[in-house]
Amino acid sequence: MTEDWQNGGFGLYIHWPFCEAKCPYCDFNSHVSRAIDHRAWRNAYLTELERAAAETRGRVLNAVFFGGGTPSLMDPDTVADIITAIKGHWPTANDLEITLEANPGSVEAGRFTAFGQAGVNRVSMGIQALNDRDLRRLGRLHTVEEALTAFDIARNQFDRVSFDLIYARQDQTLEDWRKELKQALSLAVDHLSLYQLTIESGTAFGDRYARGKLRGLPDEDLGADLYALTQDLCGENGMPAYEVSNHARDGAQSRHNLIYWRYGDYVGIGPGAHGRLTLAGSKWATECHLQPGRWLSGVGKGTSEKPRALLTNTDQATEYLLMGLRLKEGIDLKRYAAIAGAPVDPGALDHLIDIGMVEHSDERINVTDQGFIVLNSVLEALLPD
Repeated sequence: MTEDWQNGGFGLYIHWPFCEAKCPYCDFNSHVSRAIDHRAWRNAYLTELERAAAETRGRVLNAVFFGGGTPSLMDPDTVADIITAIKGHWPTANDLEITLEANPGSVEAGRFTAFGQAGVNRVSMGIQALNDRDLRRLGRLHTVEEALTAFDIARNQFDRVSFDLIYARQDQTLEDWRKELKQALSLAVDHLSLYQLTIESGTAFGDRYARGKLRGLPDEDLGADLYALTQDLCGENGMPAYEVSNHARDGAQSRHNLIYWRYGDYVGIGPGAHGRLTLAGSKWATECHLQPGRWLSGVGKGTSEKPRALLTNTDQATEYLLMGLRLKEGIDLKRYAAIAGAPVDPGALDHLIDIGMVEHSDERINVTDQGFIVLNSVLEALLPD
């Protein structure tokens, strides 16, 4: 019998929690540490892989993602040992995608050859801006020149290279973004992640904003115009959005992230890593302890994870809706009904179709371009009670 997770696939996320510096907009689980015992971390990851494999034996692994933090600061030998262990624990897809996030500094770029030899076949680079003033404002340590040099090295080493940019930045005009995005599209290999700057509580930007000292942010109308420009330019250049913030050439979508958005199963290893695992017919949410020291010491005791949460049918239906409607392809209504035990609210769906927020065809629904601008409201209308 096919379990629901198989509609989305099976992936593995490995979190490296360390960075050279903490960016002021970042709310990820990242830490600055003067001393890192790379051997201890290697051994911990290998131990956790063995534990995870025992629960998911025989599953075909579709994708591996080294995230962070800054995993390009990992010892390449550690990455190689992890990849070797992964291939020993699970059967893998013929087109197994192994992505590593990288900062475009000279230290990381110098390791790209070693990462490629270790088995990494896709790199995702956090460039974030293509002018030095905004890089400084964003707390980035690299310059544009360093970023472009690192990018050249990456695309000569890897067939698949993505990079991130943040827009809707302080004092950024529509014309500023048009020029920057055109430059990005001229450089892009096969994938771009383009995120609107969001101010998160608990970050340096969040604190600054609360004190009224983060000036020059776009208003709602300019934010919408920036988003629309992004969709238009990327579409015209053969890199349409396949998800709210992600653009790719045909066939170059991030397979790992598609597992999340298509609501597959994935193992999360490392401080703060989340997972979703279907075991004996029940789906569980997993979460590792946040603090690196707490996680590392917990591995040896078998206590690296927090207590798992059993997801009800309603929980799963909610997550499938929240994740799947971020994709241009949308969700399968029959699959939703099978998970939820009931169909999507027909009244809410009909209303959203009537006002042009959602499209319905061949037992699928997807959010329209107009609907993506107000995606949170669309999701709220469709979520189960």
